[in-house]
Amino acid sequence: MLNNMKIKTLVVTALSLLVALMLVIGVMGLYGADRSVGLIRHVILADQKSAYDQKSIRLDMELARSQILQALQHNPTLSWSQLHDHPLTVHFTQIDALSNATTDKWTKYSGSIRNGEEKRLAEEWFAKSDNLGVAHIKAASDAIRAGDWDGAETILIKKINPSYRIGDEAMAALTHASEARAATNEADVADSLRHTAYLAGGVLLLAALVGVAVGAAMIRGISAPLGEATAIASRVAAGDLTGRIEARGNNEIGTLLAALSQMKANLAGIVAEVRTSTHTISSASTQIAAGNMDLSERTCGQASSLEQTAASMEELTGTVRQNADNARQANQLAVSASEVAVRGGGLVAQVVDTMGSINESSRKIVDIIGVIDGIAFQTNILALNAAVEAARAGEQGRGFAVVASEVRNLAQRSAGAAKEIKQLIGDSVSKVDSGARLVDEAGVTMKEIVSGIQRVTDIMGEITQASQEQTSGLDQINEAIGQMDSITQQNVALVEEATAAATSLLDQVGALSGVVDVFVLDEVPGQRQRHRASVTSPGTKPDAPVRALSAPARRATGAASAGAPSAAKRTTAVEDEAWETF
Repeated sequence: MLNNMKIKTLVVTALSLLVALMLVIGVMGLYGADRSVGLIRHVILADQKSAYDQKSIRLDMELARSQILQALQHNPTLSWSQLHDHPLTVHFTQIDALSNATTDKWTKYSGSIRNGEEKRLAEEWFAKSDNLGVAHIKAASDAIRAGDWDGAETILIKKINPSYRIGDEAMAALTHASEARAATNEADVADSLRHTAYLAGGVLLLAALVGVAVGAAMIRGISAPLGEATAIASRVAAGDLTGRIEARGNNEIGTLLAALSQMKANLAGIVAEVRTSTHTISSASTQIAAGNMDLSERTCGQASSLEQTAASMEELTGTVRQNADNARQANQLAVSASEVAVRGGGLVAQVVDTMGSINESSRKIVDIIGVIDGIAFQTNILALNAAVEAARAGEQGRGFAVVASEVRNLAQRSAGAAKEIKQLIGDSVSKVDSGARLVDEAGVTMKEIVSGIQRVTDIMGEITQASQEQTSGLDQINEAIGQMDSITQQNVALVEEATAAATSLLDQVGALSGVVDVFVLDEVPGQRQRHRASVTSPGTKPDAPVRALSAPARRATGAASAGAPSAAKRTTAVEDEAWETF
């Protein structure tokens, strides 16, 4: 029956029984405690309060009598009456307060008595003590107030002391009865506590027996199946996946055994799949390692080529930079020559202007000489006319004829000089014209030279800019080659790491094979032999696959350098096939 009972139901039932027993024990304990507390409160505490009230009343009576005695010591006839440092009224105040307190306490005490015997004895004490001596105390106090010292002493001796003595005898009987009743009540309380303890002990014993029975049932229903489950788990932990697990019952233990059976079956399937996959991983790891080694060799060759290319580019960059510097210097020289040519052109233009001015001045001089020649001609005519007129005048005109002759000579000489000057000026004008034409031609030629030099300057500027752009481009190429070199070095490191990782993967595959071999599966015919033949040893290194893949890689490299892409395609196909196998 316990095999089909849920553990939850079993535990809840057991806990319910134990909780019910605990509730019974608790209720009984509460009942006994409440009853004991009631007895203590209504009996023992009442007895204690009664005894306290009796002693308190008796103490107030004694204090009142003491105040009477102290008041009598104020008798003026006594020698020690002067020793008091307080007035007599202090004692009267104390006596009145004590008398009132005694009366109030007696009223409360007598009203709280519930026991008939105690009430009878209390009334006997009250009667024999003459109402607790309150009236006698008041009478003695009044006598002292009136100065009747002897009367007060008589009341003390004849009334107060006898009533106290007789009252003490009655109070002793009351106290004895109260003590006897208190002892009886304490015995009743002890009996009640003892019965409660016996009952609680019986219930506890019953609870212990029920707990033992329930525990034994739970152990029998839980421990044995759990022990079986523990043994199964231990066998699985040891790698033994053989045998069958039978799940008995419909409770949690049965469900656990069924889950363990399913777990064992699934684990056996996983181990078988891992064993099957180990060979595939080992083969793929070997091919990856070989490919990484081949890639490492290619990457190293590429790095060497990049280093050579970088060195050549550095030399080319130096040459281009030197050409750029030469072009820059030539550009500067062309600019200087252009500036000189421009200045020369300006000077030639000024010479042309000057020659034009000279030519214009020569033409003006020719005109002036023409005027001078006309004046000389007219002067010659005038001198001729004067000579004619002097000849007509005869002797009187001889002097005038001489003057006219001299004037004519001067006019002829002036005309001759003017003619010579005109010839010279004409030659000068023709030469100036020729020089002006030459200067114009020189100006045109100088402009062409300036224009040519300007074009040369522009071309040199373009050459300089192109050289600078080439230098910048070569610098960028050098930087790119440097980055390619750095990336290639990183690729070399990555390839080495990949090779190491592939080698480590081979080792791990071997270790995984060793771990999986720990598990013992149900034998399938031929499975163990195939597994042992397919799994690669952990210590085996991929030397043969590396050699097998290295030769095609070298052939592919040679074919690629010759321009034939078919080998590369075949290599890619082989690698794709390897990855698909992986």
